[in-house]
Amino acid sequence: MENNNLQPRDGFSSKLGIIAAAAGSAIGLGNIWKFPYITGRYGGAAFILFYLFCIAIIGLPVMLSEFLIGRRAQKNAIDSFKTLKPNSPWYLTGWLGFVAAVVILSFYGVVAGWTLHYVFLSIANKFVGNTPDQLGAMFGGLVGNPWLPIFWQVIFMGLTAGVILGGVKDGIERYTKILMPLLLVVILILDVRAVTLPGASAGLNFLFKPDFSKLTAEGMMSALGHAFFSLSLGMGTMITYGSYIGKKENLGETALQVTIADTAIALLAGIAIFPAVFAFGVEPGAGPSLVFITLPNVFNQMPGGYIFAIMFFLLLAVAALTSSVSILEVIVAYFTENLGWSRHKATWLATIAITAVGAFESLTNGTINFKLPLYKGGIMHMFGFFDWMIEMSDLLLPIGGLFISLFVGYVMLDKDVKDEVSDSGALSVPWYGLFKILTRYVAPVLIVVTFINMVFGIF
Repeated sequence: MENNNLQPRDGFSSKLGIIAAAAGSAIGLGNIWKFPYITGRYGGAAFILFYLFCIAIIGLPVMLSEFLIGRRAQKNAIDSFKTLKPNSPWYLTGWLGFVAAVVILSFYGVVAGWTLHYVFLSIANKFVGNTPDQLGAMFGGLVGNPWLPIFWQVIFMGLTAGVILGGVKDGIERYTKILMPLLLVVILILDVRAVTLPGASAGLNFLFKPDFSKLTAEGMMSALGHAFFSLSLGMGTMITYGSYIGKKENLGETALQVTIADTAIALLAGIAIFPAVFAFGVEPGAGPSLVFITLPNVFNQMPGGYIFAIMFFLLLAVAALTSSVSILEVIVAYFTENLGWSRHKATWLATIAITAVGAFESLTNGTINFKLPLYKGGIMHMFGFFDWMIEMSDLLLPIGGLFISLFVGYVMLDKDVKDEVSDSGALSVPWYGLFKILTRYVAPVLIVVTFINMVFGIF
């Protein structure tokens, strides 16, 4: 299918570039921050096994669906649906992803800014000598400060824009091919340090010795949801990146490699965190504070903790950057292809607008305090607006993923889907029948179950 843009369409120049960019999109704060603490909350190894099962039956088929939609249409997330199913409302699926991208990046930039601040605190050795309560007050002082989080958010969003300005090959591909190996090296060094601590074996047993009596229905729903969210699905990123993948690349193989990379980094993050947590007698299910309060306390007690604190928060910042780049590209791709804007104009206008929204969200952590109608009914104070935005994104993503799965399973012509994944018949795809079953029946049903649980809290 030809691209109708006047300018030649940019794209990835190598298989390594595709894997680095797509894996960088999938590997974000969710892998290194959220995955370890929800693993701790729901019992460790049993949770991980069920999570891997969910990755295989939901994450992989939906990711492949996004890739093939983008590459077939050679358009941005919205126009891909207009191209493949013209004169139909399916393009609203692209708009759903676009809105999710805007919502997510607005608060993602704020949290990523926190990681930059903690890199600075680590370098300045600000954790040493502080008690856990003092470390908690330090984090509370950051999020409650009216301007400091915004300062770091602006820096982070500026870095994101800088990568996007270079385009696909000279920006996204170039920098992710540097950042992803750096991320892997840092996390491996942290793993070596963690597993050599006295008492680290308890943390490894927690991660890899399953106890299914601790895997509750709530934990299973959490695994199902995180398997979906951790791969950056449902917001148009993989559709956009798919449109930059050359026609000769094996899409099934690429989706599998990205999924494995994402899952491997999540497990390596667990290995970096839990042996240290158990070695120093810390509660493994401590929640999000595990990263910004508990771990600085662990680094205080760890030999060489100064260096490892710097490396850990640098790891968080790099993971956040590779993900934010992919999210911003969804928005920029639409502006450049649909509105005819230059990449420079589209990047800066999108960055400024999203940063402004994020700054407002940051201020709701304490500075702004008035009442706002809550989408579920009732009233909430503005202090909760930030959490509300996160909850809204959690609702948008499974809806987008559901429609993407249904679009590939039922709406696209079967011959077109098979043509795309088989490179016009050049590749053998013995798994194609299973892929259709997963996109038509399994993934949609499980996504609906996850969505209903998120809204009504059945489990």
